Amino acid sequence: MTRIDFEAAATGTLPPGVTGALTGSGGPVAWAIVEDPTAPAGPKVLAQTSTDKTDYRFPLAIFEAPVAVDIDVAVRFKPVGGTVDRAAGIAIRLSDPNNYYVVRANALEDNVRFYRVVQGRRQQIQGANLKVSSNEWHTLGLRSEGERFTVSFDGTAIFIAQDSTFASPGKIALWTKADSVTHFDTIAITPLD
Repeated sequence: MTRIDFEAAATGTLPPGVTGALTGSGGPVAWAIVEDPTAPAGPKVLAQTSTDKTDYRFPLAIFEAPVAVDIDVAVRFKPVGGTVDRAAGIAIRLSDPNNYYVVRANALEDNVRFYRVVQGRRQQIQGANLKVSSNEWHTLGLRSEGERFTVSFDGTAIFIAQDSTFASPGKIALWTKADSVTHFDTIAITPLD
């Protein structure tokens, strides 16, 4: 398992090995290390801070490694702001900013959804309704094993989905939507390949 925190990264920059990208439209993404004294792993977090209200706008923070098919990823996140949306997500099997799977938790809608994004078009596969409180730390998890995807929230598996759209290795990314201002803390990554 690899555990990534952002304590060694410089405030105001993207950490080494992370690239910003965008699915959809709207203004540029704004990912950077910021200080959050409430962060469980220390005061530095990776945040998406743009408040662009374009609805079909999905900022990505793409990690260069690992590249895998089967993987278990969990991230701590805190929904801080957003009026159109207040979301946090994990993308996997990402071949480019328009093709990947993503699980996301939404504090305005109080739900967790699992999607495939194909040629930039988002399609829901499965979801669950549950409380996602703003300004509190949560853990979102996604485990992929072949065509089987297990989604967890705050340490509890909430549903299992099946899909075969993307079977090739891909990168992982953090994900938000529209004007979501979201802080991300520790990411735990376990390749299963």
